[in-house]
Amino acid sequence: MTLTDIRPSPIAGTWYPGDPEVLAGTIDAFLERAAVEPPDGKILGVLAPHAGHRYSGQVAAYAFRCLQGLAPQVVAILSPSHYPYPGQVLTTMHEAYGTPLGPVAVQRELLERVEGKLAERNIECARIYRDQEHALEIELPFLQRVLSEPFTLLPLMLRDQGRDVAEAVGAALADVLADRNAVIIASSDLSHYYPAAIARRLDAAVLARVEAFDPVGVLEAEEKGIGFACGRGAIAAMLWAARGLGANEVRTLHYATSGDVTGDDSAVVGYGAAVVYQASDT
Repeated sequence: MTLTDIRPSPIAGTWYPGDPEVLAGTIDAFLERAAVEPPDGKILGVLAPHAGHRYSGQVAAYAFRCLQGLAPQVVAILSPSHYPYPGQVLTTMHEAYGTPLGPVAVQRELLERVEGKLAERNIECARIYRDQEHALEIELPFLQRVLSEPFTLLPLMLRDQGRDVAEAVGAALADVLADRNAVIIASSDLSHYYPAAIARRLDAAVLARVEAFDPVGVLEAEEKGIGFACGRGAIAAMLWAARGLGANEVRTLHYATSGDVTGDDSAVVGYGAAVVYQASDT
């Protein structure tokens, strides 16, 4: 397939290395240091952070190490939107995403089916041309290094991270991916700019709800003031979708903060990695 309408990366060379050899080497080094025993079962989703690779790449590597060698037909990436584009859910107008490691084709057929199912619930999905969102793209180079075969992408950015939208996205994905070999990535950082001790407490509350397979709890953590995740809707939608596809277990893999990289604990960002799977004994 010849791809001509490729979304150019707005973050290569800043959020992660722009040179393909340097990028591949950096990611491989992260993966080498991420000691993870993959779960005994079918992996249906992961949670990974989306800061610049310098800050959160090592944590993200724990999630993507679980996917190493797999060959899903399609990967859905769910992220928040950090930009005020119109629409409750956003996706790309392009036929592929470009990274220094090459283009990743968008799965148009499934994307149109998801859009249709969201429309049935009166959820507005808008296609954006040359969007600037980093939270979705930042995961692509990791996928390009760990998956054993080329994959197609189902990109969704949740501008509205309320329960109605997150649950609708989860249900739509569970439906359209039911007969596919697929993995769902929830792209989210955790708390932002609290002192490290407070951040760890807030982040532990969110990760406990993720590990409890509690999408509603993830959404309610911020409302109750006990935790925060900038992609809470993306996490909840991933959990709902993975459950709909048969997942029944979640395991937290790693946690760190930006302070672990910079040495400055006065105002940190939290990063967590987790894997969602269907245990083999069920």
